[in-house]
This record gives sequence, C-alpha cells and structure tokens, in this order.
Amino acid sequence: MIEAISDAKTALQELGLNGTTKAHWNLSPAELVEYAIKNGEGKLCDNGALAADTGKFTGRSPKDKFLVCDDITENSVWWGDINIKFTPERFDALYNKVINHINGKEIFVRDAYACALPEYRLNVRVVTESAFQNLFANNLFLRPNADELKSFAPDWHVIAAPSFMADPEVDGTRQSNFAIINFTKKIILIGGTAYTGEIKKGIFTVLNFVMPHDRGVLSMHCSANVGKDGDTAVFFGLSGTGKTTLSSDPDRGLIGDDEHGWDANNVFNFEGGCYAKVINLSAKNEPQIYNAIKFGALVENINFIDGSRSIDYADGSKTENTRTAYPLDFIDNALLQSVGKTPKNIFFLTADAFGVLPPISRLTKPQAMYLFISGYTAKVAGTEAGVSEPQPTFSACFGAAFLPLHPTKYAEMLGKKMDETDVKVWLINTGWVGGGYGEGNRISLPYTRALIAAALEGKLDNANYQTDPIFGLSIPKECANVPSDILYPRDSWADKNAYDEKAKTLAGFFNKNFEKYASFASDEIKGAAPKA
Repeated sequence: MIEAISDAKTALQELGLNGTTKAHWNLSPAELVEYAIKNGEGKLCDNGALAADTGKFTGRSPKDKFLVCDDITENSVWWGDINIKFTPERFDALYNKVINHINGKEIFVRDAYACALPEYRLNVRVVTESAFQNLFANNLFLRPNADELKSFAPDWHVIAAPSFMADPEVDGTRQSNFAIINFTKKIILIGGTAYTGEIKKGIFTVLNFVMPHDRGVLSMHCSANVGKDGDTAVFFGLSGTGKTTLSSDPDRGLIGDDEHGWDANNVFNFEGGCYAKVINLSAKNEPQIYNAIKFGALVENINFIDGSRSIDYADGSKTENTRTAYPLDFIDNALLQSVGKTPKNIFFLTADAFGVLPPISRLTKPQAMYLFISGYTAKVAGTEAGVSEPQPTFSACFGAAFLPLHPTKYAEMLGKKMDETDVKVWLINTGWVGGGYGEGNRISLPYTRALIAAALEGKLDNANYQTDPIFGLSIPKECANVPSDILYPRDSWADKNAYDEKAKTLAGFFNKNFEKYASFASDEIKGAAPKA
C-alpha cells in the first residue's frame, strides 16, 4: 500500500484525476476478489478461482490498436495494418475524455513492473475500472515488495476504462473500443473493452520497441524453461500451437510462458505470471496449468457445469478463447528468479492442419530466419459457412500484432544470436499427420513431448536424417517412443499424390506470404523458401 496519502493524491492529480475519485491502491488478491464479487464482476469457482466475463470482447481487437505517430515513432515504427497511426492531438483529446469519464468513480491502482533482470526493469502503474482487471495485472506483471512500493515511480501508465465508449467520427477510432500507445507520454489508453489481454499485450508492444531499439535486447513472443543441468529452451508459437503446454514440463523449471528478452548472456521473463488457454483443459494432459487454477487465479469467459460452480472446460459457447491468469509461482516448478542462460535449443511450434509438415525437423540458420519471419500455423475451418479447408495463418516472428519494428529487425537479431552461439533450432508440428484436418489425426501430445525431450537430451544430434524435397527440412528417421511412420509426413498418407498436391499448396501459401518481406531479406534467407 502507498502509505502517504498525499503521494497517492499527487499521483492521481498528475493523471488528471481529482479528489472525488475513490482509488484503491495495491490491494491484495483476496481484497480484489471481495470487491469483484461485491461489485457483481464475477463469481467464485469451487476451486477458489475468480470467474469473470469480459463482455462483448473475449479477445484482442488488433484493428483497434493504435500507436501515436510523433518524433519518437514516425521514422522507426513499422507502419501499416499492424501499427496504425494516431495523431498526438487526437490522443490528448481522447485521453481527457477518458479521465473525465473516470473522475469521481471507484478505481483500482496497481504498481507493478516488467522484466525480471533489474537492469531492464520497467515500472508500470495500471489504473483499472474493475477489480478483476486489477487482479489480472497483479497476476501477470512482476510484483514489487513492500519496500519497493514505498519508493515506486512509474515509467509507464496503463489506463483501462472499459465502460468508456469512443465516438469514432469525433475521436478518430475505428469503433467504440480502442487501445492506444503513446511512446512520448508513456501511456497506454484502453477503452470500450474489458478484455484483459489488451493490458498485457500493450506493455509487450512497448517492450518490443524499447528492448531491440534502445537496449539491443531481442524481445521474443515465446515460452522458456530450464533443465536440471541448466540448459535453457525457448518455445515460439502462435495461439493454439502448444507454447504454454509444452513449456510447462514437470521435469524442467519454467522461466515463463509468453514473453521474454534475450541479451548477451541470459533469457529473462518480461512477466510475473501466465495467461493460459483453458478450452478443453484436463488434469491428465496439462496438470500444472490445471492445478494452478485456485484461489488468487482469474478465469475468463468460462461456463460452469450445470448446478455447480465447477468449471466446464469443454464449453466454448462464450468463446474458444477461455483463459486463466495466475502468478508464476502457482506453477510448482517455476523459477521465481525467472532468468535462464543463453538457450541451447529453440523450438518453432506450428499446428499444421494441412498435415504436411513433419512432427520434428532440424533447421539451418537460413531456414530458421525464413520460418521466423513467416510465423506459420494453420487454423481449423470450424463451422464457418462455406469453409471446408484449413486456413493458413502467418504472423511474423510468431507475434506480428505486437511488433512495432519491422519483422526483419527481430529476425536479424535472431540470426546474429545463432552466429554467436551453438543454439539448435527445431520446427515442431503439433498439428495433423496422416492427412489434413478431417482426414488425418492430431499428433498426440506424448509423441510431441518425446520428440522435444529427444532434442533437448541431444539424442537427435547424430540421428539419421532425410530431406523433404519441397520444404528442404531435415527429418530424423527414428526417435525413441515415437512411431517412425509418422516422422516423414508423406509416408503417413495413404494417398501419396494427395500429399504432394497439398504440400505444393502449402508451399505456395508460404511463398505468397513472404513476398512482402522479400525486398528486406538476404538471398540466403530467400533461398530457404519451399519449392512450390
């Protein structure tokens, strides 16, 4: 708690908030849960977690994320559909409207920080309208101790006002919701949406600018863990590819599940918690995440089993993006210092619903850079009318939505890391084998874990490899505890011609996507493209 009330009042006044605003500073999780229940924001589950709904938005809204274009960002940001320009004048006007909207209300203030290594620490003050949003901030960011709170000085502010609705014609937004980052004023302004991921990813976007641009640190959308011998592994992957699941290994210490930096000697967590998907979660397949959902944790947009307060993890009627947010120490084998050494292995995770890519393959440096820039996975068609095929999804550096700089900047930094170290890079397909979605089968989690374990233990270093003729990938011919007939994808298809056609189709998707990066890429990287 901030002990000096005058300091608290001054801090609010600097934001433009007046004395009629009732601010709760740095409440404990128990206090926040009480307020959330009292204010009708959520309910308590039988496992002790707080269940809350985020309303209309159950996920991020990338088209409503803006960056203020000013002297800091104008010539450095990768402007376009990902980073959309917003004028300083419109930001100031909208900021004043949001502050006037909050004035006189009950708000919750959280002092936290990002970056586990002290030399990179970024102090963040999060102001929220709701208690459950503040619980989220407590769980996801790093938590200062009591002495640190007494002298806490924020570097950045996050102001989240979901009940404020913008007027697009007046305010310059696309619709009533928005998330705007101002690098000069160091403010993230969020309105019209209660989805908590906007808070988390706003700070991640800031770090994706500051770390590479100002500090020379590679920022990464990845999970990371450490083995008993101190070897660090990094897992890149888009949502649904298994990034959180595969890094939560009972035999390895968890550094973090989503956001990290890599400097000259260390991989370090940006965060102090995890934000995991819980759709179809089970104690059998993901025991660490399942057991982390307890008192102090937040679950979002779930439903209960009828007549109970037990979470129905299979129910995606509100959204397939059901989530839980919990502090890192809710995972039994988490490394509380959240720092590891330079990685020995990097895994690119993809859920290939076309059934083309191998369950594991070893990558050369050009292949790693090409696939890093591509950031591929595939989404299942689902129930959309007229859609029967999987949909390829490409997100540069496995996190394009959060990259203020051009993707090749991050890829060049990765390539330099590969030159400076002996890190091995692997492509892991957690998707389909023996056919695409609807025909083949999803690769079983135990097989994927066995393949990753073999790579981590060096058992694939001297294996016999064969090369895929289209993608050029080096594929091991055998691996312990994994059927050999699934390792080379073509062999697992009953119709070899059908596989060849599907592989050419996927290669074409890769090549088409890479066209927008080709002018920035070296001949070596372009040479790693698949042969359609």
